[in-house]
Amino acid sequence: MPEDPRSVSEIIERLDAAAGDDRVSVGLMLDCLGERSFGPFLLVPALIEISPIGGIPGLPTTLAFIILAFSAQMLLRAEHFWLPQFLMRRKMSGGKLRSGLSKLRPVARLLDRWFHGRLRIMVRGPFIAAAALCCMVLCLTVPPLEFFPFASTIPMLVIAMFGLAIMVRDGLLMLVAFCSFAGSAIFVTNLFTGFAA
Repeated sequence: MPEDPRSVSEIIERLDAAAGDDRVSVGLMLDCLGERSFGPFLLVPALIEISPIGGIPGLPTTLAFIILAFSAQMLLRAEHFWLPQFLMRRKMSGGKLRSGLSKLRPVARLLDRWFHGRLRIMVRGPFIAAAALCCMVLCLTVPPLEFFPFASTIPMLVIAMFGLAIMVRDGLLMLVAFCSFAGSAIFVTNLFTGFAA
């Protein structure tokens, strides 16, 4: 297994290399991310959903189930991540993945420049567990949000914040992610309330 990535740009380059085939499986993409750090396993599926390929019908829900599985294992403090084989075997177009990654590269460079270890107490123990719970709740909102064009990007953006904060051990970003979780909960509640009315 490769070492855990240390930057968003490194993650993008690893995924780009994995996307060399016509079709790339979820399992192959996850193999690129190391095996000890929780952060990349939250960040990568969320980044894929935020990219233009997140508009593919059904993909946001699939990615949400993957993140949900990882979040539950985070909460249980699993030493190694596991996904059922039917998810590991799911494939997507390598060309579409590379196209989405190319649009994320400038964003990755900005993220790498801005975020680094601050307020490290916020990326330890109980805060990691709280982040995992928040991500699980956010994942459960994704399937119904698919009925609204690109609305699922909002919870995925918050999940990406949690993943990045954990990966680079940036407690300030973790604090922003918790605040954004509260904001996204209000947004989703208002969206569904307005739709029901």
